[in-house]
Amino acid sequence: MRLPAARGPITAGLFARLTGPPGEVDPPPVTSAGASALDDDDLQLALFACYELHYRGFDDVDDRWEWQPSLLAARHELERAMRAGLAAAVPRPPAVPPDQVRRALTELVAKDTASGPSLAACLQDEGDLGRFREFVVHRSIYHLKEADPHTWAIPRLHDGPKAALVEIQADEYGGGRPERMHATLFRTTMTGLGLDDSYGAYLPLVPGITLAVSNVMSLFGLHRRLRGALAGHLAALEMTSSLPNRRYALALRRLGGDAATARFYDEHVQADAVHEQVAAHDLCAGLAAQEPSLGGDILYGAACALAVDRRWAEHVLECWRRGISSLDGGSPERNRHAG
Repeated sequence: MRLPAARGPITAGLFARLTGPPGEVDPPPVTSAGASALDDDDLQLALFACYELHYRGFDDVDDRWEWQPSLLAARHELERAMRAGLAAAVPRPPAVPPDQVRRALTELVAKDTASGPSLAACLQDEGDLGRFREFVVHRSIYHLKEADPHTWAIPRLHDGPKAALVEIQADEYGGGRPERMHATLFRTTMTGLGLDDSYGAYLPLVPGITLAVSNVMSLFGLHRRLRGALAGHLAALEMTSSLPNRRYALALRRLGGDAATARFYDEHVQADAVHEQVAAHDLCAGLAAQEPSLGGDILYGAACALAVDRRWAEHVLECWRRGISSLDGGSPERNRHAG
């Protein structure tokens, strides 16, 4: 993966420096305020690029940039805007005692499911192949490195919560079998749909809100003090996964997808039905019992996961209602080999 084209003054200045030798970076000219930061293409792409240096990096960026102090200072300013955007968009749930965290998570998820837009239902009932492929392009930004952001929490936990997270992540990584890794299964889905399955291929096409979905995970994962929010984020993902993935599988089969192409979604129907119990009880409730001060962060992390994903779904559905692509660069058919 190489750095994509800049989308504004923040990425223009940042990318010009990242393609050179490690050195000083000017403070980013952040202008987005409040919830608009979550949709800001320039800010979210800059933050995504900073975070990506902690994952697989870019072919045209020196690996030594990862811990360059001036880049970390610039990232801090981007994160400040991101945190302000989350604070403006996501009300902090009321605090509850540790023994009520699981119930509070369940109520939070149930409320969101009842009120939020259902992209899965739309695809199951009326989506065409073009829309499904577009949906997969959006999701490729996270699913091609699925589980990695939450893995940051493993060394930051201990005893029961740590064992619970390892149990979940072991499944995500295929139980030691590379062909069963969820990221690998998603690549099979992409190739079955005629899409480019290379890592980051569609980074130039996705809008800021799609990048924000991944950036929230990295924000929580790369800061030890936000480990509670990361645990809650994972729980929200697992607790809202089984039914939508069942619908995605049905939609894909209705559109002619074969068993191999649908396997990614089939796998999540089964695996996440188990994961949601482990995440809610053993991970989150267990962590709240160990460290009661993290109870509020756990619920806030879950609320952030739900709210940002809902904001993304609203963007996609609104574009489809208007008869236009939800990707910044147009349809994946015209941009199959982008990146």
